[in-house]
Amino acid sequence: MTSTTVTHRPVRWGRVAVHLGCLAALLVMLYPLAWLLATSLKPADEVIASLNLLPSRLEWSNYSTALDGVNDVSIWRLLGNSLLIAGGAVLGNVISCSLAAYAFARLRFRFRGPLFAFMIATIMLPHHAVLIPQYIIFNQLGLVNTYWPLILPKFLATEAFFVFLIVQFMRGLPRELEEAARIDGCGPFRSFFQVVLPLTRPALITTAIFTFIWTWNDFFTQLIYLFDPDKFTLTLALRSFVDASSTSAFGPMFALSVIALLPIVLFFLAFQRFLVEGMASSGVKG
Repeated sequence: MTSTTVTHRPVRWGRVAVHLGCLAALLVMLYPLAWLLATSLKPADEVIASLNLLPSRLEWSNYSTALDGVNDVSIWRLLGNSLLIAGGAVLGNVISCSLAAYAFARLRFRFRGPLFAFMIATIMLPHHAVLIPQYIIFNQLGLVNTYWPLILPKFLATEAFFVFLIVQFMRGLPRELEEAARIDGCGPFRSFFQVVLPLTRPALITTAIFTFIWTWNDFFTQLIYLFDPDKFTLTLALRSFVDASSTSAFGPMFALSVIALLPIVLFFLAFQRFLVEGMASSGVKG
């Protein structure tokens, strides 16, 4: 008879420590989300007074109050306004930034280098530095208290970060594909739409995800340009919900925060694999 010896792999305590550290970091990052969900179900007297994570009883009326809307504006109107602004911003950034990125990455024209450097420098420009000049321009055009100041700049390739992101991705694409299309008679626009644009899908989806999240969560810019409660978004409604009565209704406000968070989570889960692919591919070549 032959005897077989079973070898046991030694426990790698370093790897165990790394996994435990990652688990602890995950719990720390998820705690605010868990606190938000728990607080949205707390009674009004426990939201501020109690430090316990779990409520003593579930207050489902917070969600029914939140679904009634704010300032006689239904939550569906608020949700539609947010989707309109976020969708317009996504469409504008994807179209304009991809066109600008194609010009910088593929075309040859005078002062391309200085213009690209100037475009990159605008990333360091604070948003508040250009807010007042933009407000004056839109006010003179009579577009204040409309959605145009929140959507129109996105169609002018004003987001230098996304232009740079797509440029880095396009520089990694083989030029032979465009040369073959040019031999077949394709001009720059046709080569862009039929050859380059389909291959740039990961970077475009990355642009769409970040634009959607940043626009959906934007509060300051929407507060500057929107005055009419019928034009308010969910972000503005959260602030208005506190002042809707003499006493701040924190329970319904947190319930509305959970509702406002759901579209972002669903949008991210639907396109997260493209986000990772786009961010990884755009940094391969500089």
